[in-house]
Amino acid sequence: MVFVPGFSRAAHDNGLGDAMEHVRFAMMNSYPAFSGSRAVALLWTALAAGCAVVPPAHDPDAMAEYHYANDPAELTNRKVFEINRSLDVALLKPLAQGYRILPQFVRSGVHNFLANWGEPLVFIHDLLQGEPERAGETLVRFVINTTIGFLGVGDVASVGLNIHSHDEDMGQTLAVWGVEEGPYVMLPLFGPASARDSVGRLTDFFMNPVGWVVSLPTAAGAAKVGVEGVDQRERHLEALDDLERASLDYYASLRTLYRQRRTEEIGNGHRVTGEDLTYEMGRPARPSQ
Repeated sequence: MVFVPGFSRAAHDNGLGDAMEHVRFAMMNSYPAFSGSRAVALLWTALAAGCAVVPPAHDPDAMAEYHYANDPAELTNRKVFEINRSLDVALLKPLAQGYRILPQFVRSGVHNFLANWGEPLVFIHDLLQGEPERAGETLVRFVINTTIGFLGVGDVASVGLNIHSHDEDMGQTLAVWGVEEGPYVMLPLFGPASARDSVGRLTDFFMNPVGWVVSLPTAAGAAKVGVEGVDQRERHLEALDDLERASLDYYASLRTLYRQRRTEEIGNGHRVTGEDLTYEMGRPARPSQ
């Protein structure tokens, strides 16, 4: 698997979900050189929808699980998932293992700098979701870390002011506005998503204010995306290995964890009323009868 998209900084304090902070490849923070890849990924969402395998109507349990999984393109999604995993094993995981040779303080500084890059976009979504207090915290974090923290290399706001990061994106904003999740899809290279989150990621690409101010050359933009991917993969080498070993069905486990994490993020770290967040390794939990 290339990465586990959707597992962001806010998931870092949420049990198994924080272990699954994904290698997002900077969907919301990358640059025009990669817009073609995003367009292909979003197009795949539409193309994959025609590959559903519906269980027989005389099997109500299988039918209930099918609807609960909300994965009509599962056959195609699983094929894409295996391609992503192959790329991860061949490329991203070895790079992450090599990256771990660097001292911890160097890796932490790189991670903090990249996280700080996304704070202005988080600020916008805090406001769009009607959360001025969280928007204020995000703004303070960005100003303090960008100045005293040397462009975000040091997370002074967390250490000195106890103002910790949280994650917001257009997918969460759309959910707060009442937009339905839509079917689950496995995007080539970018991994797990829903129809709503796919649209949100594309929107975030154009919304990030840092991208308006700082126009990176193509090579620099590519380097930033690559470093983000390696950074996130390195932070969760053991967690992903453990999850794969413990899962009866790795694909289904990631699908369930992705939805759990997104549900918690939409609720700002709290369980959203009406959502079933329980799961079994390898298969989604069925809705309560």
